[in-house]
Amino acid sequence: MRSSPLLPSLSLPSPASSGPSVGRALLSLVVAGAAWGTVGAVAALLHRAGDLGPVALSFWRCAGGLLLMLGWSALRAARPARSARRTPAAPESRGRRWLRVLGTGCGMTLFQTAYFAAVLETGLAVGTVVTLGAGPVLIAAGARLLMGERLGRGGLAAVAGALTGLVVLVLGGGGGTVRPAGVALALLSATGYAGVGLLARWLGRDGARADHRSTTTWALAVGMVCLLPWGLSEGLLPHMEEPVRVLGLLGYMAAVPTALAYSLYFAGAAVVRAATTAVVMLIEPVAAAVIAVAVLGERLTGPMLLGTGLLLAAVAGLAVAETRTAAPVRGPADGPARPGGPGRGGPRRSGTAVRRR
Repeated sequence: MRSSPLLPSLSLPSPASSGPSVGRALLSLVVAGAAWGTVGAVAALLHRAGDLGPVALSFWRCAGGLLLMLGWSALRAARPARSARRTPAAPESRGRRWLRVLGTGCGMTLFQTAYFAAVLETGLAVGTVVTLGAGPVLIAAGARLLMGERLGRGGLAAVAGALTGLVVLVLGGGGGTVRPAGVALALLSATGYAGVGLLARWLGRDGARADHRSTTTWALAVGMVCLLPWGLSEGLLPHMEEPVRVLGLLGYMAAVPTALAYSLYFAGAAVVRAATTAVVMLIEPVAAAVIAVAVLGERLTGPMLLGTGLLLAAVAGLAVAETRTAAPVRGPADGPARPGGPGRGGPRRSGTAVRRR
């Protein structure tokens, strides 16, 4: 499928640039989680200043992020083409291509819209703990059933510690009102989040990963189209009594926790195990707690410190385990991996020429 300079191709990149190393993938996930941790505060401020509902918030997030991704594509297209030789990429089937685009776009739309609705229905604390708490459980179960990925005892302990830290961090202050409708919306959001994470990992397991820029751009376009009818019925236009503040918040939400964060998330989620990705992304409530103390002036409490410590310990433990067990990514042309690592007798990296001695 051919694409215009502004619209990224749906095809796969060359194996020589198929994806980041495990260390870079983990760093990408941490930055994405920290960026997502700002969404709740920004959405609350936009709701107060512009009277935007959950569907309108999701629509403008997708529309703004799509505009930025298209602008980035235009800048990349205007650059002189590099003359470096690359190994031709294996063609991606049409069915796989549309599964990636439509599955990711619909999952993103469900995840963020249901989350905003859950927060408005049952509050930020309960909506966050149910969505982010159920996410790793659903992803770990799905990865085990669909892809045969096993965490082991240490990984299961890290997941349990992360969930404990999440509950302590979010609900330790005694706040939050549990409403069944809000909990149901939060579980629906967790289902969408788990679907996006599992799909990214499943499509990236063969080493021929899709371009994360292309995935983000097309997924945002799908989300915007899906949300438009509901947004028109709810009301898309914000109140503009404070235009500078509203436009600034919308711009930030489109740039940092959407265009940047989703690109980094898809780049990292294709490399590391699905359950590890879910636990690393629990850095989001840690970032939200830091913002609450540093920016919103909330009081630092003991449960907040304990929950943050448990979450960070779980993330660090799984990150160390992931980097120790990770093997170099192999392309379709590489043979079976041989023991010994990337040194003597180790597997070759995809798209890398090996000199004869």
